[in-house]
Amino acid sequence: MKIVTICGAGIGSSGILKVNAEKALATLGLSASVVAADVASVRSVAEDANVILTSQEFVEAIGDTYAEVIVIRNHFDQGEITAAVDRALGEH
Repeated sequence: MKIVTICGAGIGSSGILKVNAEKALATLGLSASVVAADVASVRSVAEDANVILTSQEFVEAIGDTYAEVIVIRNHFDQGEITAAVDRALGEH
């Protein structure tokens, strides 16, 4: 399983999401690789992703994908991120 976190430059908010997604996976006892990327490289990085975590502003730029795109409103809200990861991957 693969989670990709997307932001404008690939280092700021996607880095925060990456760390918090990894914490969520640990909390849930799930295993997945988590990759932070910028919106410009989303096509190559996310082609085999199961889930993309991002802000609302980047959803349109991501375009068509087989991954489930989940908008995270607060990148620091561990509860929101854990719930999103659980909904997306917890049943697999």
